[in-house]
Parts: sequence; structure tokens; C-alpha cells
Amino acid sequence: MSAIEIKKVESRRDLCKFIDFHNELYKGNPYHVPNLYFDEMNTFRKDKNAAFDFCEAEYFMAYRDGKAVGRVAAIINHSANKKWERESVRFGWIDFVDDIEVSKALLKAVEDYGKSKGMKEIVGPLGFTDMDPEGMLLYGYDQLGTQATAYNYPYYPEHMDRMGGWEKDNDYVEYKLYVPEEMPEKYATIAKMIQKRYNLQVKKLKRNEIYGENGYGRKIFQVVNETFKDLYGYSKLTDRQIEQYVKMYLPMADLDLITIIEDWNTPDHKVVGVGISIPSLARALQKCGGKLFPFGWWHILRALKFHKTEVVDLLLVGVLPEYRQKGANALLFYDLIPHYQRLGFKWGETHVEMETNMKVQGQWQYLNREIHKRRRCYKKDI
Repeated sequence: MSAIEIKKVESRRDLCKFIDFHNELYKGNPYHVPNLYFDEMNTFRKDKNAAFDFCEAEYFMAYRDGKAVGRVAAIINHSANKKWERESVRFGWIDFVDDIEVSKALLKAVEDYGKSKGMKEIVGPLGFTDMDPEGMLLYGYDQLGTQATAYNYPYYPEHMDRMGGWEKDNDYVEYKLYVPEEMPEKYATIAKMIQKRYNLQVKKLKRNEIYGENGYGRKIFQVVNETFKDLYGYSKLTDRQIEQYVKMYLPMADLDLITIIEDWNTPDHKVVGVGISIPSLARALQKCGGKLFPFGWWHILRALKFHKTEVVDLLLVGVLPEYRQKGANALLFYDLIPHYQRLGFKWGETHVEMETNMKVQGQWQYLNREIHKRRRCYKKDI
């Protein structure tokens, strides 16, 4: 058998191959959800992704006998390294055929890149920031993926174990939350109490309130920054990133599925909590193969605007620390659950949550729920 050849992605054509390899590897898999092609391209392009203000990266492809057999991104997030006092190179967007020599070669390429930059450890799978897919799927292979996460075959973690030297750095869990037929009494009781006692109020957005220097789009991600600042590997979103994510997430969002909590005791009605959810795009993305044209846009539109899905994705849920103790999370779901019921959603899918984050997981305690996926980030000294 011929040796594995590692090639660095150096051109736009190479980058297209990098993206296409993943889609070819998972073609026909009933649980894999392809990403929108132009979103992927904008994420990887150094002239498009605002994360490159504080990150540097290289992408590598593995070939055997001229055929692509794997890919990986090597990323250094200088902002996160400084915050967490680590010297880490991240590996992300890793895919490979079931051949241990391929996975070894890919991770060796990341390791060599990290060493050349003075890094002391390799961690992943991680993206540029927390807004990118995180963690390698450990179980839940028979569960439909989501737009915001990455699916992988069961042999991926088997390779990590076989290679040796790798250890757990962090595990994530994902919950399936069943939409109740009636509002849980606890949510209703707490929500009414905090509205009266603390003057916390629900704000529903209008399109003309989202954009601009003082728009709610910017306020939403400022809350996200404050809420997530102490979570594993988080790096603060810059103004340019916030502008990018406002344009990415909010233009076509159903505003009924976005809830803002404001503190009306403050002169400017300070935003203290946010819940952003969208109809699941998983089936729509499968149907269009991640491409909007010629007809992919129709499948996306049907999911977003006409809610042709029984699943709702909880993309971002964040409440400022000092308001969690007051029960602001309950007020979020007290507002959102009736919308989920009206639109016919059967269950919701949480984003990845650290297994040790009991405060986040505690907010689901009044719902029928199950952990249906688990992911892991690995680390190794280099």
C-alpha cells in the first residue's frame, strides 16, 4: 500500500476540494447534515472570517494514490490562548476514511504546524470560536445531526483511542427536549413572580430594531459574550464578529422564536437574557445537499418560514449570571413554549453543553428530556 501524502490547501480550488471531501464521505448517510456551501467557504476564507483578526490557520488534505482520503484544519486562537493561559493548536473539521494511517498523518500535520508556532499542546476538535462545531461525537450516531454541529462516524473516536497519547479535555452533552402539551407550572409560577418582583420583562423584536450601532442584534451578542466568558475555550467575540453573526443569524429568523429579557428597573431597559431558536434546517439541508441553487433555497425557505419540521433548534440561550438566580431562564421558556406549541414543534434540540455545566442543564428540569448525544474534545502534549 502506498504512503499517505499530506498537502496544504493553497488555492481556492484546493479549498473547494477540502469542503467537498466531507460531503462525499458522508453522502447518503441518513444522520449527517451538510452545511451551506457558501457558509463553509466564508468560514475558511481568511478574507471573509472575522475570527482571523486573532486566529491563524492552515488546512491540510491527505491523499493516497492521488485520491483524497482525509482533511483537517490547524488553528491557533491567540485570544483564547491568552485568556486561558494555554499554548494550544486546535484541530478542527477533521474527516478521514477508516484507515489509522490517515488519521495519524492528519494529526501529525497539525502537531507539526503547532510546533512550528511554538505551541505545546494539540486540542480538538474545535473551530476558530465557540460559534463553530465543537467536539467529536461519542454516541448518538443514530440521531439526526444539526446545522450547528458536526456528525462523525463511530470509527473516529476509535482511532483516537488506538493512537494513544490522547486524553479527554472536555465532554459535551446535547439534550432532546420534548415540547409539553401544557405549560409546566414551575415555569409559569417563576415567570410571573420575577416579572412582578424584579420587573424583568419579555421583549419581542421587530426587524427595524435589530441592526445598527445600538440595535438589538449587537445587544444580543454582548449578552452572549458575558454569559459564555467562563466556558471552556471561549474567546470574546469582537465587534467585527458580532456584526458578522448578526448578518448571519438574524435576517431570515422567525422573530416569534427569539425572546429577549429586559430589566425595566434600568433606564435603558438593559438586555439581560436571550433565547434564539429556529426551525430545524436538518432535513432541508439534506434535501439540497448544502447548496442553495438551483432549488435548495426552496427547502430552506419552507423550513424557516413555513415551519415544515417538527423540530426546533435552540441555537443560543444566555442569561447574565446575576439574573440566573432570579429565574430569568424560566421567563424565556414561559414565552417561547406557547410559540413552539402553536407551530407544531414536537421537540427541541439543545446546542452542545459542557457536561459539568449543571446551571445550564438545570434550566431543562421542568421538561421531559433525554441526553441523546455526547461529544469529546481531546488533548495531547506535543
